[in-house]
Amino acid sequence: MSATKASAVEKTYPAIEPAQSVVKPGQINIDAPRWDQSTYSGRAKHFFTTTNPLNLLKGDKELEEVKRIIINYKKGDVPAGLTVENLWNAKHVYDSAFHPDTGEKMFILGRMSAQVPCNMFITGMMMTFYKSTPAVVFWQWFNQSFNAIVNYTNRSGDSPISNKTLGTAYALATTGATATALSLNALTKKFPPIVGRFVPFAAVAAANCINIPIIRQRELVDGIPVTDKDGNKIGSSSIAANWAIIKVALSRICMAVPGMVLPPILMNHLEQKTTFFQRYPWAPAPLQIGICGVCLIFATPLCCALFPQRSSISVKDVEPHLQKVAALKGIDELHYNKGL
Repeated sequence: MSATKASAVEKTYPAIEPAQSVVKPGQINIDAPRWDQSTYSGRAKHFFTTTNPLNLLKGDKELEEVKRIIINYKKGDVPAGLTVENLWNAKHVYDSAFHPDTGEKMFILGRMSAQVPCNMFITGMMMTFYKSTPAVVFWQWFNQSFNAIVNYTNRSGDSPISNKTLGTAYALATTGATATALSLNALTKKFPPIVGRFVPFAAVAAANCINIPIIRQRELVDGIPVTDKDGNKIGSSSIAANWAIIKVALSRICMAVPGMVLPPILMNHLEQKTTFFQRYPWAPAPLQIGICGVCLIFATPLCCALFPQRSSISVKDVEPHLQKVAALKGIDELHYNKGL
C-alpha cells in the first residue's frame, strides 16, 4: 500500500493512542466481537458500536474503503500503518453497513444504526397522535412498514425468509397492533388520561409477539442448529428455537419501555399540572420525539445485550433424540444463536 493511501487510512480511522501498535496478519479474529460476549458489559459495548447512529453518516467512498480493508485483512494483506484501533473501527463500520452473509451493502433504513433515529421519530409520533382513529391506523401501519424493511434487510443469507412469510408477518402485525390500539383506546375512555397514553406501548408489544414468531416460523418447525461449546453441530432443536424467539421478543419489548413509558408520564404532568402546552401548542410532537431519542440511544444497545447472542440450554431441556446424541458425546449443555 502506498504512503498516500496509508495516511488516508490513518486520517479516516485515527488511533486513540499515538503509540498504538500496528496490527499483524492473523493477530485479531475480526469474525468474533471485540468484547467478551459472556458478560453483559461486553455485549453492551458490542451493541453500542453496532447501533451507533453516526455510522449512517459514512459515505459510499468510505464504506467501500472499509470493506476493502476488512476483505484484505482476512486474506492476510495488511495495509501499511494500520493499527489495531484502525482495524476495529473499520470492522465496526463494515458491520453496520454490509450484510454478514451476502456482503452486500444494506438499505440504509434497514441497518441497525438506523434503529435509533427512525424509531425515535415513529415512537414520538405514535404517542403524540394516539387519540384519533385515522392517526392510530396510519402510525401503526407506518411502524410495521418500517419493521418489515428491517426484517427484510437483515434476513439470513443462508436461509432467507420468503417474501410470502414477510408479507404475512407484516399484514398480521399491522392488523394486530392497530386492533390492539383501537380496542384499548375505546376501553380507556373511562379511565384517567394517563392510561390512554400507554396504549401505543401495548400495541407495539402485541405486534412484536405476533411479528417475530411468524417471521421465524420455519425455525419453530424445523428447529435451529445447536452445537457443543466448540461450535460442532449436534442437531436442530425446536425447543431451542422457542427460547430464542422468546428472548428476542422480550428484548424488543424491553427496548420500547423507556421511550414509551417515561414520555407519557412527563407529558401527562405537563398537560395536567402546568400551562406549558397552552403556551407552546406546537411542542408535544418534537418534545416526545426528543425524549424518545434520548431513551432509545441507551435502551436499544442495552436491551439487545440482555441475552447472549450465543445462548445456552441444558441438554435435559431439549428433544429426546438430541439428549441421546449429547449423552454419547458427554455433553451436558448445548449452544445456539438466538438472533436479533
